[in-house]
Amino acid sequence: MKNLIRLIRPRQYIKNLIIFLPLFFAGQFTDLFLLGKTAIAFIAFSICASGVYIFNDIQDVEYDRKHPIKKNRPVASGAVSEKTAYILMAILFLASFTILSILSVNAALYMVIYIILNVAYSLHLKHIAILDVSIIGIGFVIRLFVGAAVTSTVLSMWIIIMIFLFALFIAFAKRRDDVLVYLETGHRMRKVVDGYNLAFIDSAMTIFASIVVVSYLSYTTSTEIIVRLNNEYLYLTAFFVILGILRYLQITFVEKLSGDPVAIFLNDRFLMFTLLGWLLAFISILY
Repeated sequence: MKNLIRLIRPRQYIKNLIIFLPLFFAGQFTDLFLLGKTAIAFIAFSICASGVYIFNDIQDVEYDRKHPIKKNRPVASGAVSEKTAYILMAILFLASFTILSILSVNAALYMVIYIILNVAYSLHLKHIAILDVSIIGIGFVIRLFVGAAVTSTVLSMWIIIMIFLFALFIAFAKRRDDVLVYLETGHRMRKVVDGYNLAFIDSAMTIFASIVVVSYLSYTTSTEIIVRLNNEYLYLTAFFVILGILRYLQITFVEKLSGDPVAIFLNDRFLMFTLLGWLLAFISILY
């Protein structure tokens, strides 16, 4: 049971909190009915994501066995058989689709697109540089669409752009760690590493970090958002966004610890306090 829990990676569910953002940014987070629907959608999509992780682990088993950390994953280490992993994956996909279909047909369709995209990613697309990180970014945008679909919330184009670019920023940071491992050990953790080097990744991360900040400022100062939310002070929360981006750049470039984004967000106190500060500032201004 312990290995099965490790296989579904519940720690990764933090990524799916993005599903709550459409409701949060729309100023309707206090609507308990919509909040409840979003919470159920979060659980359903998390179950789906676990199925995707399992499929990816099965496909990556040979590469994971060469990785200093990933070699301990349940499938790579042999703690869970591939047959058992496939059965669990099918159960998770069926359960998540059933739950989301009850909440929203559109949300269920987005989930199907997410599965198809990630299956294609695991089988081939992850080996194509640039396209691999782009698919990761699209996956985060799909999470936004799921949250919007179950609550019938209108998404701002700035939110979509910002989440997509931020996901690219994080994905490139993770690829940087793969390149560092290759340079230090001579082992390619992924075939796609051949399509990257530190100079390219560092430049891309700098570009995306800049655009994310600009996108957030554009969102908080746009006339459409100011009129819709009846608030012109949201731009003040950009202070925390800038701090968070700078800290992540420091972790990536200076400390060279960008291999596990979830671990970074859960364990880095600076980022945690920055995120908390942003939440409190946004809530106090908007709510």
